[in-house]
Amino acid sequence: MTGKILTIVIVVSALIAGVAMYYLQVYAYYETVTPNGVDDVQLTTLDGRKETILYEDFQAIDAESSPIRFRACFTTQTPLSTLTSTYEQYVGAAPRNAPGWFDCFDADAIGEDIAMGRAQVFTSQRNREFGIDRVVAVTEDGRGYIWHEINDCGDKAYDGSPLGDDCPERDNGGN
Repeated sequence: MTGKILTIVIVVSALIAGVAMYYLQVYAYYETVTPNGVDDVQLTTLDGRKETILYEDFQAIDAESSPIRFRACFTTQTPLSTLTSTYEQYVGAAPRNAPGWFDCFDADAIGEDIAMGRAQVFTSQRNREFGIDRVVAVTEDGRGYIWHEINDCGDKAYDGSPLGDDCPERDNGGN
């Protein structure tokens, strides 16, 4: 009898822990970002200036628990050809999955659009936080997506490799 009770307690505890971990990963830390109209959708020009582009239908989420949890969606009337001739493109970006409940951001579909040339990725802000760049992808039909990408300095810092001379100083004094 004691074995059955102990087994039930262990199974119930494991289920509660599993549900709690799922909730914490998918829902708990995310907050809706309120658009401020200034730096929501900024791109870096070819000469290095940051400009806010015209956009509508902005939706975004973020979490303080990780620098790469930011995701946003928007639409723009600015033609993709104008964007590519005016703003710095970002090479090698790949969107990360967003929580399923944030349904405007489908990382697989965005990645496919990028791979097939139906979307272009632009630099929004390099080293927004040490080792983290903000990037913006815009599709041919004006749908836009924003996420944070770990850059080369971030990769080196996180895997323990020596930082190169091209990496900025870390402001937190850590390595």
